[in-house]
Amino acid sequence: MFCYQCEQTTRTPAGIGCASAPGTCGKDEATADLQDILTHLIKGVAQYARRARAMGVADRYTDDFIFYGLFTTLTNVNFTATRFVHLIQEATKRRERIKLLYEEAAREQGKTPEILSGPANFQPADGLEQLLRQASGVAINSGVDHLGSDVIGARALILYGMKGVAAYAQHARVLGYQSDEVDAQAEVILDYLASNPTDIDAMLEESLEVGRLNLKVMELLDAANTETFGAQEITSVRISPIKGKAILVSGHDLHDLKQILEQTKDQGINVYTHGEMLPANAYPTLKAYPHLAGNLGGAWQDQQREFADFPGPIVMTSNCIIEPGKSYKNRIFTLGPVGWPGVRHIDDGDFTPVIQAAKALPGFAVDAEDQRITIGFGHHTLLGAADKIVDAVKSGDIRHFFLVGGCDGASPARNYFTEVADHAPADSVVMTLGCGKYRFNRHEFGDIGGIPRLLDIGQCNDAHSAIRVAGALAEAFNCGVNDLPLSIMLSWFEQKATAIHLSLLALGIKGIKLGPTLPAYLTPTLVQKLQSRFDLDLDLIGEAQADLQAALTHTATA
Repeated sequence: MFCYQCEQTTRTPAGIGCASAPGTCGKDEATADLQDILTHLIKGVAQYARRARAMGVADRYTDDFIFYGLFTTLTNVNFTATRFVHLIQEATKRRERIKLLYEEAAREQGKTPEILSGPANFQPADGLEQLLRQASGVAINSGVDHLGSDVIGARALILYGMKGVAAYAQHARVLGYQSDEVDAQAEVILDYLASNPTDIDAMLEESLEVGRLNLKVMELLDAANTETFGAQEITSVRISPIKGKAILVSGHDLHDLKQILEQTKDQGINVYTHGEMLPANAYPTLKAYPHLAGNLGGAWQDQQREFADFPGPIVMTSNCIIEPGKSYKNRIFTLGPVGWPGVRHIDDGDFTPVIQAAKALPGFAVDAEDQRITIGFGHHTLLGAADKIVDAVKSGDIRHFFLVGGCDGASPARNYFTEVADHAPADSVVMTLGCGKYRFNRHEFGDIGGIPRLLDIGQCNDAHSAIRVAGALAEAFNCGVNDLPLSIMLSWFEQKATAIHLSLLALGIKGIKLGPTLPAYLTPTLVQKLQSRFDLDLDLIGEAQADLQAALTHTATA
């Protein structure tokens, strides 16, 4: 077992990475090793898919599995070893299927099919014990003794970025949104990884391709969400419970939430969102359901306490699940790519078991005090107010913008982001997204001439909105994004944040502050290369006040 894909990875004087079971996230050795085998096989699927596409065979069935399979290996998604045994078998079948399609197409065109090596040839063993013996040869750190940690780290940067891309692509696909361009580029990048590259500079360039791909995928997901559910609207969301039976929906998947809302209509059950599902309350189609009662709780790391206190069933639609406590393990359900041993999984879209559980459980006995926050500041809303925002900047009413967002976590060092938001001056605007917002989104920020000082843009994938808004401001002021009075503080935890970070780098955005700790796979050599090329500040701990002052000083002298 070896894993260092998330911020909570083990860091000791003896080494970096979770190398013994369980990992910090709770993943056991068998699950970790099986995830490595599945990832290796998916690279092999992509090897043939890329070549089949070159022969005119673009197979959506194959690409569906590539994205779904990678998604299951993200941090805090699936912990069930038996599911991965099945997925490994499925990956092998799909690889052999696309291999056959490729070879047939090549011969039809009078060409000799390539004989591929590496993941394209890997044959997983039949039994679990034998499978686990194969894992060390395909682990992310395989070959580190002779290749060195810099090469392995650069490969990891690409792979983990692709896992983040896969998560966003999967959310778009379940809504029926897919792009041949996206599928083709994903195949190319995974095929590149399958070649076991060793040129560090070339790999850093390829990581920017991951960032560019993620830009396309976030744009696709934005279209999927807004065209399916309507553009986000400014919405006052209740964050305290009301009397009645209740279901809590956590994760990221709006499609799953829509199904739950539809199946619970007129059932006397209130549905609440949790975590990154909060922005669902701003989409017109979803908030039209009167029993969408608001949002309860905060970021993922607090779920064990919050779920234990919730008097109804909980549904996990995607990451981030952590080990369910005994008090609620029998009333939590998983969907799609999510899994935990012993937790009931729904894979047919029928939420009858959840509804039955909601009716059997007590629900909330009384209405709590009405508490609310305001959300819904996606790019449609903000671009609609662009003239007002530009005028406020030109008049000096708005001096600076801070984008403070990303994945939250349990590290005390993450208080940095709270301090930045809380101490940003009164003539600045704080934009936020992802679950990092929960550190300050109940605080009072006031407004500037009717423009709220705290703008909740949405889920982590709504970084697309932030990018659109920044681009519009740059155009209005006839400057580059790097010349705007804008500071970006990115809270990193897992692979989706890696993908977003690579997207920002691909756009040429400099001066990003990333933290609170560096990804473990970014070695000193890789950090130096990234810092020199992208003007990164990668040490945030204890510097909130100094960073605020530096940002405002830069604005004053720009």
